[in-house]
Amino acid sequence: MRIGVPREVKNDEYRVAMLPVGVEELVLDGHEVLIEAGAGLGSGLTDEEYFASGAIIVATADKVWSESDLIVKVKEPQVSEYARLRAGQILFTYFHFAASRSLTDAVLNSRSTAIAYETIRDAKGSLPLLTPMSEVAGRMSIQKGANFLERPEEGRGILLSGVPGVAPAEVVVLGGGIVGANAARVAAGLGANVCILDVNLDRLRYLDDIMPPNVTTLFSDRHMVRDRLIHADLVIGSVLIPGARAPHLVRADDLKRMKNGSVIVDVAIDQGGCVETSRPTTHADPTFITDGVVHYCVTNMPGAVGRTSTFALCNVTLPYVRRIASKGWKALAQSDPGFALGLNMIDGHVTHEAVAKTFSLPYTSWAGLN
Repeated sequence: MRIGVPREVKNDEYRVAMLPVGVEELVLDGHEVLIEAGAGLGSGLTDEEYFASGAIIVATADKVWSESDLIVKVKEPQVSEYARLRAGQILFTYFHFAASRSLTDAVLNSRSTAIAYETIRDAKGSLPLLTPMSEVAGRMSIQKGANFLERPEEGRGILLSGVPGVAPAEVVVLGGGIVGANAARVAAGLGANVCILDVNLDRLRYLDDIMPPNVTTLFSDRHMVRDRLIHADLVIGSVLIPGARAPHLVRADDLKRMKNGSVIVDVAIDQGGCVETSRPTTHADPTFITDGVVHYCVTNMPGAVGRTSTFALCNVTLPYVRRIASKGWKALAQSDPGFALGLNMIDGHVTHEAVAKTFSLPYTSWAGLN
């Protein structure tokens, strides 16, 4: 199979979808790997390293897209890439379809096969290709939140840890999954008072066991969310329903309860955001203020730490790339039900129920397609 890795074109995206070692492994498997020139520079990986590992360095993105059977990316195709999508080609990347009807329509109309990192599950039922970026984003959310709490950034002028004689910040984490747990751990390590809200009592019991004493776990309901927002200096939105749009746990009217200059970091923005007032932002222009509350809603947070994120992502994606290239997506889906959950669209059909439900589109089982 011919595998193509284009340079990422999303604003301030510095990750790349394959490491030189991945190229070497795929070439040893008998495949060809096309790397767009400069694709790895944002992660400190040179064309020479890729070439030495057996890659074919291609001058233009058009050539990568037009000559590859399988495209491996990091972020969803951007508007400038829609025209490059074609029938029968396999796309393997993060898609987050529920956040974008235009992307959904573009991929459907292209009749390509879209395999989404974020909906593949492993034998334990976890999301192995989402986990490393969730770990990065969770840890970054506190780093960013602490920065935007500073007064020059329009925040309250709060030091997350406090100092002797002055109380630390109050951090509220909505969702106790991978993002939430990593955010809570970092915030607690800095000395903040942290509260994690979740609806899964088993998860709350687990977090209560492993977290330090300055982390409190609470069952999440409408009243509890509103109560915690009153006290919050920093809110981390980390709710996930795989493949579906994130629910709005914080409504527009709730912002009036929050302190002026408090900060929301909505990590769920990739799936539409769990705060009603959230809208996508970029690393170049990361925040906006609504009702006195600073919103940070960057859709590719891990892209800012490209090298760390690239290595963490490629560690988990390469085994899947090798299996897709050697077996084909259909044979792999037949043998691995968790991988089959990654099949979001095939030949103009929506093959993931959550995506179909989000846009009221017909759902078709992948197994029924020829």
